[in-house]
Amino acid sequence: TMSLFTSTKALGVTPEEIGSQVGTFGIPELGTRFVRQMLEETKPATFSDLVRISGLSHGTDVWTNNAQELIKNNIATLREAICTRDDIMTFLIYKGLPSKNAFDIMERVRKGKGLTDSDEELMKKYNIPDWYIASCNKIKYMFPKAHAVAYITSALRIAWYKVHKPLEFYLAYFTVRADEFDAEIMCDAETAKKKKRELEGLQGTELSPKDKNVLTILEIVNEMYSRGIKFVPVD
Repeated sequence: TMSLFTSTKALGVTPEEIGSQVGTFGIPELGTRFVRQMLEETKPATFSDLVRISGLSHGTDVWTNNAQELIKNNIATLREAICTRDDIMTFLIYKGLPSKNAFDIMERVRKGKGLTDSDEELMKKYNIPDWYIASCNKIKYMFPKAHAVAYITSALRIAWYKVHKPLEFYLAYFTVRADEFDAEIMCDAETAKKKKRELEGLQGTELSPKDKNVLTILEIVNEMYSRGIKFVPVD
């Protein structure tokens, strides 16, 4: 199940067949283009790595122009970067800062208020790296770790079904999205592929919210066909 977040192998398909390097289509919080890109760049290996990615993807100015650059340039690893609001307080306490100061700094940063001059002085006194201080000053909003843990626990359960009970996974997925399901397009593999390519060509401003939802479903329809599962006509 964990391999889905770094590869498509467990699904028995190639990245070329489904148009993704990872196997997370249909996994809540982890199937969007934005998060799939994050998974490719961070290569999560553990549950806690996924919790960090959930924190990064739900924060504002936490990943983009911040942790993403630090990881890409080998300044920090995924496990060292600030991902959830709790990371700040626990890291600062670990480094020796008084608990109250560590808590106050976390609260200011997670609300997007940045660090005060005295915060920065105190952090330097305890040898907090410059990149860490700069990262704190860029953040506009931070996700709480407990939320991230709840999301990832749920996502992993669903991912288990995707790997081990594929028929049940796709049945449930399409059933709860019946409003957006167009049987004429989606019940034929070639028609579904053609429509998917057409919508991918329009990506950006030209796609309506409904088209975006349809494209998401088509990605999963295409993956399901690639795994050898087919729709039968309505009887």
